[in-house]
Amino acid sequence: MPFAVLGMVSFLSWFVSMVAGGGSPLVLIPLVSVMYGAQAVAPVITTGMLLGNVQRLFYFWQDIDWEVTLWQLPGVIVGSILGAFALSYINLEGLQLVIGISLLLMVANYWFGSQEQNFTLNAWQFLPLGFGNSFASGLIGSTGPIMNPAYLNYGLLKEAMVATKAANIILAHMIKLWAYASLGSLNREYVIYGVVIGVAAFPANWLGQWVLSRMSNDLFKQVTFIFIGVSGAMMLWEQRQFLMVW
Repeated sequence: MPFAVLGMVSFLSWFVSMVAGGGSPLVLIPLVSVMYGAQAVAPVITTGMLLGNVQRLFYFWQDIDWEVTLWQLPGVIVGSILGAFALSYINLEGLQLVIGISLLLMVANYWFGSQEQNFTLNAWQFLPLGFGNSFASGLIGSTGPIMNPAYLNYGLLKEAMVATKAANIILAHMIKLWAYASLGSLNREYVIYGVVIGVAAFPANWLGQWVLSRMSNDLFKQVTFIFIGVSGAMMLWEQRQFLMVW
């Protein structure tokens, strides 16, 4: 029964993340924490995300923006290693809170801000962005769709965003799995739970890419920012006790 629940929720989260540009871990992290304990979150989610994004890369290989990927590569490598190892020594409850507030501010700027405030990113700027995102992801399990506005401002939409994100996520999760295994945080049970999440991604990704191909660019951007807002609200809700104490 727990496997069935994990599989069904994983299917839904993978499908939504395909048409919204990412964010499936935000649904899965609370579920894994409740079902298997907080210590299982990072290795289980990492295993599942690795498998699901490999399939996405298979679907959208030709849509990868290699310039962005190559600039992001060094930051992803260093950030993933430091974040995964720092997880054993640092407890940053407030980091998820900061990310959640940042996501909501991004949505507010998109819906209510002046279009002149929007800016275009250059490819080299994904080097520090990739480092910061990967480091934070190693600490708290996932940063959600916080990179989506950066991809949109660079000009990546639909398949291009999903493909480029998948390429960087695969590298980051491979590094994190190696680090978790080195630290003894990865065991057989966690791998099995992660495989369930990854296998559920296969039909969800297939259905999601079919829907994505029929979405307009404007609709994709609107759905993406709606999901960013939902993700930010979920992060704040998960940290409500920390908020009350603070």
